[in-house]
Amino acid sequence: MILLIKLFLAHLIGDFVFQTKKSIKQKERLKLKSSAIYIHIGIHIILLFLLLWDITLWPIILTIGVSHFFIDASKLVFQKKKTKRLWFFLDQCLHIIMIFVAYFIFIDHSFKISSIFTQNNLLLITCVLFLTRPVSIIMMVVFSRWNIEKLTSGNESLKDAGMYIGMLERLLVFIFIITNHWEAVGFLITAKSVFRFGDLKESKHRKLTEYILIGTLISFGIAILTGILYLNLK
Repeated sequence: MILLIKLFLAHLIGDFVFQTKKSIKQKERLKLKSSAIYIHIGIHIILLFLLLWDITLWPIILTIGVSHFFIDASKLVFQKKKTKRLWFFLDQCLHIIMIFVAYFIFIDHSFKISSIFTQNNLLLITCVLFLTRPVSIIMMVVFSRWNIEKLTSGNESLKDAGMYIGMLERLLVFIFIITNHWEAVGFLITAKSVFRFGDLKESKHRKLTEYILIGTLISFGIAILTGILYLNLK
């Protein structure tokens, strides 16, 4: 396990500490003609050698180094201005996957793909996915009976901020419940109340306050029920 931690540490240092904004802009401008991408890969390989400090582990270092180059090169070639955020997360996910793949191929040969798709893991994945986009859509349908745009007119907010806040709060509630930290759920409700209801004191905000309160209770209620269901089925 310590070896796996070292691999992640090398990735974090190489991608977020030793990579400057200047080098990133140069890579995006010149793409594969930029020297920055090759320096970046070289830094990763050197970091892996220094942290692992074992020449016999060269296959895992080479695998991660080569895969890192192809992932970064694909990102530079295919990403557009509108897809930079998507490619950032895709890039990081692919790097993490390759670290796991290289580790289990060259170090831990006991790993089997079937161990991932256990009943408990599938149930957990299903619950987590349900609490994100599906519940957001369900709540949109529930609130479609009211004119939400009229209630929120004049109250500027970030695009889709409410949806993402709802997803995060449901996931947090779910995590608190399956880890048996119910007191944290109360703390989360209190914290949200302070932020969301603090400026809704005037009578003209009554409908908006009721809308937020109903949404919060439904969101938390679904997350709590999902957590209880998971604990009883796993």
